Amino acid sequence: MKKLTLDQVINRVEDMPALPSVVSEVMALTEDPDSTPHDIEKVVIRDQSLTTRVLRLANSAYYGFPRRISTVSEATILLGFQAIRSITLSAAVSKVLIRELPGYKMDKGELWQHSQTCAITARHIARRIKAKNPEQIYVAGLLHDIGKVIMSYYIKDSYATVIDMVLSENITFLQAEEEILGFNHAQVGGHIAEKWNLPHDLVEAISHHHAPEEAELNIYMTCITHVADAITMMMGIGLGVDGMAYSISDYAIDFLDIYMDMDTIMAEVFDVIADEDSFFY
Repeated sequence: MKKLTLDQVINRVEDMPALPSVVSEVMALTEDPDSTPHDIEKVVIRDQSLTTRVLRLANSAYYGFPRRISTVSEATILLGFQAIRSITLSAAVSKVLIRELPGYKMDKGELWQHSQTCAITARHIARRIKAKNPEQIYVAGLLHDIGKVIMSYYIKDSYATVIDMVLSENITFLQAEEEILGFNHAQVGGHIAEKWNLPHDLVEAISHHHAPEEAELNIYMTCITHVADAITMMMGIGLGVDGMAYSISDYAIDFLDIYMDMDTIMAEVFDVIADEDSFFY
């Protein structure tokens, strides 16, 4: 079987939707120190679905505000620019991540559930260890497996062989991907993030979420994304076939200094995702 090159796969991604203009505008506004909550509101209210998601989250038990939040600008003031940015991206990619992935034996909605849980876990860890920009780390967790959407759809015929190798040789799914295809879903995900013009450290976290020791730009973000992914697997959420042989990095655990806290973090995350409003926004 002739191997595809990574460039060939990326070039074939003609139906991968670009980020909607409202998302790009919100991202730009949240990075502009001169932007105001009203500026963001003017963009967000053009998208009814996004407006609904922002207001639902602002009024969820997760944030626990005692009074009803009724406008996007008020939500922006209370949640902060970076939270609005992560909500916007979440809304934009939900339709992509909710797809069935036959190559990974994942039913419709499983990757979305896994990605949201990983994102929430990543943000929780970031806040717990007081890492910078937990909302950006949330986005890394949300998008870490975006490459699976492309890998499953375009080269799903090869995955029967990948699965056989995982089962027969007791190696990780990532190792089997690289052995048979010459690249892996994390690399593909990194290229998608680049196409969407996401920040370089976010691209790095997606590209290296299985190899956090290779991170250079933002080691905290990549390590947290890796550990959050592992915890999500340990909780049995959106395992897919690649969850059968998942290897957690000692480097990441040591770097974050959370070895003794893993069980506690897992229990805390269970409590967080019990709030459906925060989980499904």
